[in-house]
Amino acid sequence: MTLKICRRRMLTTAAATSIGALAAPYLSRAAQRPLITHGAQSGDVGADGGVVWARADRPSHMMVEVATTESFSDARVLPPIAALPESDFAARMLLENLPAGQEIFYRVRFRDLAHPAISSEPAIGRFRTAPGDRRDVSFVWGGDVAGQGWGINPEDGGMRTFATMRKHRPDFLLHSGDTIYADGVIAAEVKLADGTVWKNLVIPEKAKVAETLDEFRAAHKYNLLDNNVRDFNAEVPIFVQWDDHEVVNNWSASKQLPAAYSERNINLLAARGARAFHEMYPMRASLTEPGRIYRTRDYGPHLDVFMLDQRSYRGPNGDNQQTVYGPASHFLGPDQLAWLKRALLNSRATWKVTASDMPLGIIVYDEWSNKKGSEAIAQSDGPPRGREIEIADLLRFIKSAGIVNIVWLTADVHYAAAHYYNPDKAQFQDFEPFWEFVAGPLHAGTFGPNELDNTFGPEVKFIRAPAPGQQNLPPSAGMQFFGHVRIDGSTGQMTVTLRDRADVALWSKTFDPKPG
Repeated sequence: MTLKICRRRMLTTAAATSIGALAAPYLSRAAQRPLITHGAQSGDVGADGGVVWARADRPSHMMVEVATTESFSDARVLPPIAALPESDFAARMLLENLPAGQEIFYRVRFRDLAHPAISSEPAIGRFRTAPGDRRDVSFVWGGDVAGQGWGINPEDGGMRTFATMRKHRPDFLLHSGDTIYADGVIAAEVKLADGTVWKNLVIPEKAKVAETLDEFRAAHKYNLLDNNVRDFNAEVPIFVQWDDHEVVNNWSASKQLPAAYSERNINLLAARGARAFHEMYPMRASLTEPGRIYRTRDYGPHLDVFMLDQRSYRGPNGDNQQTVYGPASHFLGPDQLAWLKRALLNSRATWKVTASDMPLGIIVYDEWSNKKGSEAIAQSDGPPRGREIEIADLLRFIKSAGIVNIVWLTADVHYAAAHYYNPDKAQFQDFEPFWEFVAGPLHAGTFGPNELDNTFGPEVKFIRAPAPGQQNLPPSAGMQFFGHVRIDGSTGQMTVTLRDRADVALWSKTFDPKPG
């Protein structure tokens, strides 16, 4: 009997020890608080609210408190939403029914789904809702982050342009695309022309081009490792659009992928890139077209922002020489073009900012080595052809409808410029004069300047770009650029300033609004 009892105890103890050993890692993990892995950010802010985003390190409930005081004395607790593996534990919540023109404070926590009593430390952020009255409005814009292998270099201060922009306390950042370089490798070290070494913070996923969904997600998360970016995101909402590098350089449906890709299906890569893009930013979701990027952001009586998507609906990157409008010459595509016309016509804002992820009159070749094919709109001097047919139609409509005070903001080409589109100098002349401003890169290689196409008569009023033979300059060279827009609440005047990462004002001009 004694022997049997001892044996039974031995087996029970052994089983318990085995189970405990298997469960120990999980119990140890569960005993820890969930982590907010990449800070918090807000976006798509309007007069009544905005979207808040954060990411946890495990299955969790995202819990948000919102207040109009920094002390959170009047905090309102919102119903939780799940952060699950299907979204890489990222979650976004729409904050609604907020007062216009009000500074809003939010506090985010994640509650462990397996252990509801355990929650994370809070992440705190703020944003200002769009005004209901004619107050001053200020915002910054630019694009192109972590491109050409220039990643986060702590010895250079990280992504310093974000710290510079933050000092201006803008109402929002208009991010013009190339938010990541999914096709760009981040190596640990890059030798510079002067013999010094640029040292990147590295992660395994950025050692190759992004092909899997997790690799696309990792490219977005990489940027959020930078302290400057996270501090900026906690204080400044983002209005974000995409361009090519969220998938692969110069992608369209006809893209022939380089040898570095084992996945050969461009449409599958684009689908994965789009999903990661939407998961990683605080965007308002479209009920009519899930995944849609083009949209209007109304920011008070003085400003409407029209966010374009010049990637999802374009035709193939061909020679762009068509003389008749059709699928091969689509850039915005018929549906988006019709939406933009309606939105501009219905806008009652003083200023209509058209957020274009690519410039109108700058030639961007699909194949730079032999200057062949069109990646953007422009292709060569002469009357409208190819994708220019859409732009000519839009400009003609704007003139005939009497829509005034339209300004185009863009990035993409990795230098700073101010262009005045003059019908008197154009091959196509049925439009009213307008301005286009180019800013970027925010943190990438600096290139340019590019050739201009005279179809719409662009005149260069300012340009800052590398000297010939000095392409792909690193961020440490200082030629990182952003734009800053201020609208005076009382007069409606708009001042556009192009700045570098040291916050030097390179060029500035103030515009009086036209009555309309």
